[in-house]
Amino acid sequence: ILIDGANLTISNVTVEDQGVYSCSAHTALDSTAAMAQVTVLGVPDPPENLHLSERQNRSVRLTWEAGDDHNSNISEYIIEFEGNREEPGRWEELTRVQGEETTVMLSLAPYVRYQFRVIAVNEVGRSQPSQPSDHHETPPAAPDKNPQNIRVQASQPKEMIIKWEPLKPMEQNGPGLEYRVTWKPQGAPVEWEEETVTNHTLRVMTSAVYAPYDVQVQAVNHLGSGPEPQSVILYSGEDYPDTAPVIHGVDVINSTLVKVTWSTIPKERVHGHLKGYQVNWWKTKSLLDGRTYPKEVNILRFSGHRNYGMVPSLDAFSEFHLTVLAYNSKGAGPESEPYIFQTPEGVPEKPTFLKVIKVDKDTATLSWGLPKKLNGNLTGYLLQYQIINDTYEIGELNDINITTPSKPSWRLSNLNATTKYKFYLRACTSKGCGKPITEESSTLGEGSKSVGTISEGVNLTQKIHPVEAFEPGAEHIVRLLTKNWVDNNSIFEDVIETRGREYAGLYDDISTQGWFIGLMCAIALLTLILLTVCFVKRNKGGKYSVKEKEDLHPDPEVQSVKDETFGEYSDSDEKPLKGSLRSLNRDMQATESADSLVEYGEGDHGLFSEDGSFIGAYAGSKEKGSAESNGSSTATFPLRA
Repeated sequence: ILIDGANLTISNVTVEDQGVYSCSAHTALDSTAAMAQVTVLGVPDPPENLHLSERQNRSVRLTWEAGDDHNSNISEYIIEFEGNREEPGRWEELTRVQGEETTVMLSLAPYVRYQFRVIAVNEVGRSQPSQPSDHHETPPAAPDKNPQNIRVQASQPKEMIIKWEPLKPMEQNGPGLEYRVTWKPQGAPVEWEEETVTNHTLRVMTSAVYAPYDVQVQAVNHLGSGPEPQSVILYSGEDYPDTAPVIHGVDVINSTLVKVTWSTIPKERVHGHLKGYQVNWWKTKSLLDGRTYPKEVNILRFSGHRNYGMVPSLDAFSEFHLTVLAYNSKGAGPESEPYIFQTPEGVPEKPTFLKVIKVDKDTATLSWGLPKKLNGNLTGYLLQYQIINDTYEIGELNDINITTPSKPSWRLSNLNATTKYKFYLRACTSKGCGKPITEESSTLGEGSKSVGTISEGVNLTQKIHPVEAFEPGAEHIVRLLTKNWVDNNSIFEDVIETRGREYAGLYDDISTQGWFIGLMCAIALLTLILLTVCFVKRNKGGKYSVKEKEDLHPDPEVQSVKDETFGEYSDSDEKPLKGSLRSLNRDMQATESADSLVEYGEGDHGLFSEDGSFIGAYAGSKEKGSAESNGSSTATFPLRA
């Protein structure tokens, strides 16, 4: 109990908390008190003393005593039973009675061993179940009902798989439950065929495809049969339709919509339940450029018994093939012979892009891309423009009919300076003009330089201006296309304007002049010739006179020896010099080049340089003495670094 000021709180209330509560207040002069009656409500106590009487084969009387209702009147009693042979211990509701009653006559099923319990209910809730009653067992009997929901499952032609809902355990009424199935062709004056099964499925072979049959299913146990069964009509298994509709014609409504009409197939050729007709079509050729297309079939189904259908979303100015077939629950039958038809021209799609590539104070040059789908032979463009200037008032719409579809650019003149315009461009065929593509741009003010724009994302690495081929002042379109050309659409398009010859020196790049290109070619050729000569000289050997070098660098100490030993030498001498050689520069190491004559067997690599020349020279007497001390019969000479 918690007292907080003038509040009294009782938690976890039980029946013991009910009673009379009083509150008194006292002062020095007086006192007063107040009382309140507290009643605690609760769920009822379980009923008691269950008793069975008036026992019959299909009924019994159940009586009980009510428990304490805990200050809330009992509104009803719930009677439950347990007796399912397949699920023992499972309690199920049997019936309900008013709260004032404490006895009830219960209707029972045969072949069940019953046990009962009672639950009391008031506005607070349900009581706990009472203790179970004594057992009461009813005797077996023949079934009281037959299976329901008899149907045929999808099966093969000339076959029926018959299914039904089996009886529940409480509905079997006795041991040895079976099902007797009988059937015969509908309306035929023949005997019923019969088969008895223990499960709830039977496969029956028939003599015809998708033929109606009268079918009956009856429950049977050891004590007898159920009531007389009702007949249901079931059909044997379906087969595919074996014939195709005949196409009467294709009426062209417009460039993208046609109406197809066909003859329906006879009922006996459907071999099942006709669900509808299917139209197949595919595009074979474009009438614009004659391009053929691989077969990609589109499908559209029309349910029910009908002989026409509308085929939408076709490509304009194209050739199509179309077939029709019937289908049932089993599947589709054969296709009709292909019907060839053509769609007329339509209006083009909007151009792929529209750009203002150059603006001036009173002119603007626009460039655009071809529509993705032309839908016919392009006859030109409708260019419209008007002043907007970011206000609610817009200017008059001006029209320009461009009758040269091969020239996707236009130069507008006589525009107002420092004015914002909105441009609309539509592509046109003989059927009319398509949806517009729009672009906005502003002209420049007085004295401003003209501005040209180019599409972003394109890296122009080379510029070629064939000025000799174009007339001065002519405009030409530059297009960037994919390597594998598929259609006329370009990734980028721009407009260039050729200038007169008098401005060539001022505006054209010098690299475009003929004399400059010729001069560069001549310089490149001369450079190539010089490199070739140097390479040949480097790899080709010649004769070198030792005497000539001696005359240039005389050495008196070795002069006499030289006269006796050496004459003129060439790099073709195959006899190598003998003896050890020393360099005046002791730190120098002999190196071998890949171009050395040693590689070709024409001399000692220590005596020749990479260009094939003899690199030895006569040294002083100190080196001579060193050479002579070797005792060699052949004089040797040191190499001069």
